[in-house]
Amino acid sequence: MVSRNGFISRFGGVFEHSPFIAERAFDAGGVREPLTAAGAHAAMCAAFRSASEAERLGVLRAHPDLAGRLAIAGELTEDSRKEQAGAGLDRLSPAEHARFTALNEAYTTKFGFPFIIAVKGLTRDDILSAFEARIANSREQEFETACAQVEKIARLRLESLIPEND
Repeated sequence: MVSRNGFISRFGGVFEHSPFIAERAFDAGGVREPLTAAGAHAAMCAAFRSASEAERLGVLRAHPDLAGRLAIAGELTEDSRKEQAGAGLDRLSPAEHARFTALNEAYTTKFGFPFIIAVKGLTRDDILSAFEARIANSREQEFETACAQVEKIARLRLESLIPEND
């Protein structure tokens, strides 16, 4: 049986810098044996969805800008670094970097949280297209979209941490 501390230690970072999601999922009884990515994801998403809007906003704000200052300074979490590198965001041209910087600033000013997208399987062009389309959304639409993307990122992270044969 997975212990509370063991679960939080292993999965507390799945929702970026927000271990309270793993804590609440475990405490609510949502973590069951055998531990699967799908089961852990369902429990953690239930905890995320039941969090207050302010808490969910905190989770959104814990995410780094795409190709932003934390990436340049090498201060991303290991998961974020790998995800951004996988999409080529660590290899932007100066013009592409300037476009990401401008979009990050405009998006954060408009919505109050960074642009969040599950980048796995996407190209830089895919990400820029989504960025440019989503910046036209209302705050309510974008809050819901960003929360859905956070859940998708969590699923991808859990799938890498809990292989199917685990």
